[in-house]
Amino acid sequence: MLARLRPHLLGSANFSQYQSAYSKGHSTETALLEVLDGVFTAADEKQVTVLIGLDLSAAFDSVDHRLLLDRLRLEFGVTATVLEWLQFVQFVKIGQNQSPTIGVDVGVPQGSVLGPLLVAVYCKPVADVIAHHGVQYHHYADDTQLHLDRHARRHHNRRSRRVYH
Repeated sequence: MLARLRPHLLGSANFSQYQSAYSKGHSTETALLEVLDGVFTAADEKQVTVLIGLDLSAAFDSVDHRLLLDRLRLEFGVTATVLEWLQFVQFVKIGQNQSPTIGVDVGVPQGSVLGPLLVAVYCKPVADVIAHHGVQYHHYADDTQLHLDRHARRHHNRRSRRVYH
């Protein structure tokens, strides 16, 4: 399923272009380089940069399945057949013995091959809010770096010779 779902999601116009995770040729290193390039470019242009790191606490454990499935269907065009494959169930298997299957409403396995991609889809509204406010950002999985650049202005006041803001 990953082989078909992954290219579909990554190729969607709704998947954040600033999400480095899950894209071929991207890694934590390329994400860091992208952020640093923005900071260094701003410095070259005599701008002050504020870098803010966001880490969504317990992102994998807090994914609401109903919201995720709705987002996959409405924003990414995932069909009902594929959504049925994404039934979230849990069981324990030891050797040939398996516990009864129970439904799970919240959370995706962090160690699974599909879990991180589903978290990125689930967190998509965060990117929408950031972009709406014109803030530069970059994602890697559930981590987001915001960088705000401003031209430094100088002025004098009574207490200090130079004040930058």
